[in-house]
Amino acid sequence: MNEALFKKYNVPVPRYTSYPTANEFEVFDAQRYLKAVEASNNAIADNISFYIHVPFCRHLCHYCGCNSVAMAKPSRVEEYFNTLHKEIDLLLPHLRKNRKISQIHYGGGSPSSMPLHFIRSLNEHLLEAFDTIEQPEIAIECHPGYLDTTDWQYLLDSGFNRFSLGIQDFNANVLNTVNRRPSILSLEDIMNILRKGGAKVNFDFIYGLPGQTVAEFVSTIEAAIKLHPNRLVTFSYAHLPSIFKRQMILEKAGLPPQTEKLKMFEEASKLLQAEGYCAIGMDHFVLPDDDLNVALQHQTLHRNFQGYCPRRITAQVYAFGVSGISQLDEAYAQNTKDISAYISQVNANQLPIAKGYALASWQRITREVIECIMCNNSVNWNDMAKRLHCSVDDIKHAIHYDETQLKELQTDGLITFDTNSVKLTNDGMTFVRNVAATFDPMMRNNHKLFSKPV
Repeated sequence: MNEALFKKYNVPVPRYTSYPTANEFEVFDAQRYLKAVEASNNAIADNISFYIHVPFCRHLCHYCGCNSVAMAKPSRVEEYFNTLHKEIDLLLPHLRKNRKISQIHYGGGSPSSMPLHFIRSLNEHLLEAFDTIEQPEIAIECHPGYLDTTDWQYLLDSGFNRFSLGIQDFNANVLNTVNRRPSILSLEDIMNILRKGGAKVNFDFIYGLPGQTVAEFVSTIEAAIKLHPNRLVTFSYAHLPSIFKRQMILEKAGLPPQTEKLKMFEEASKLLQAEGYCAIGMDHFVLPDDDLNVALQHQTLHRNFQGYCPRRITAQVYAFGVSGISQLDEAYAQNTKDISAYISQVNANQLPIAKGYALASWQRITREVIECIMCNNSVNWNDMAKRLHCSVDDIKHAIHYDETQLKELQTDGLITFDTNSVKLTNDGMTFVRNVAATFDPMMRNNHKLFSKPV
């Protein structure tokens, strides 16, 4: 990619994990949330996806932009997990009993660094309440710096069948700079345990950290490929020290230049695809037979706050724990981020909703358009009109369709388009967030803070 194109498009834009984006959320309450929950029972896509947020970390990595806090006293951790069970019991009566679980996902924080019997108990609570679809995804984000052989086996025995390993980098100096502990076991041993248990494994890496170079990051990816994970994710480090104060430490350590950061991704992408991995969305690479690649080939790839997924896995997402965001057909609802407030409200038999957003009809259309381009690399207006039971004109009116903007993107080599479709080019996939923003009326004169694509 030429430098002029990189400078033009490497500007802050939303990640579009949701639409509208989370920084558009406003004051919301439990009553409005429950109204959306009741409506979700009758959604066309009515599978149940549960998200559980565990905010605690045994120590905090400097790059982290998640809602995480330093490890609390054991009694406080136990109180938090007890409160999760109570919150689940507050919501379950509002869900139709013949619906099925398709996904359970634990994020954080660092859920795998907690006493693992707490995690197992939550799985049992949810899985006793509903049947599951065939081959549901029960996933957990893992910090391998705290798990020994017995721990990995315990998680397998607790029902988990997908593990996302937060490796970030294999270079000890990089990990030390960002305050990330390396794995206790060798990755080879971990893979052997998980594969023997029939689980699928993601490796997560971050590029753009202090101490990283193109050669160093490529070396990390080469080592990862030899272990043959099902999915490999290369996250762009989002440097927002005005929001996440810990990141100032990394600024002082010295971040690599933006052009070097882009080269890290480009070289890693070329290497992964040369070794048979398929590119998915902005940052995922998967084996050819992976569910994500199959969904992409059928143009049915989906995305939520937990990441990319085939539509059969997720539909309506119900979140538990501090800062958890429920994603329903008609609304988003986010729990309070304050642990004390969370515990207090749930113990008072109140769902701890703090913020949210009820979508207008045009926003629901726009959400479908943006998700389609973000996940499936193209939009066919006629196909989308049939799926949404509206006209092409209705769609284009909702997104403020602007052919002038599309012509500029096409001239710059990011897309091709005609009257019936828009398709990303290879360069366009790097800047898919910029392309999606052209379909977003809420980005007109929007001065909110976003990260850069690279």
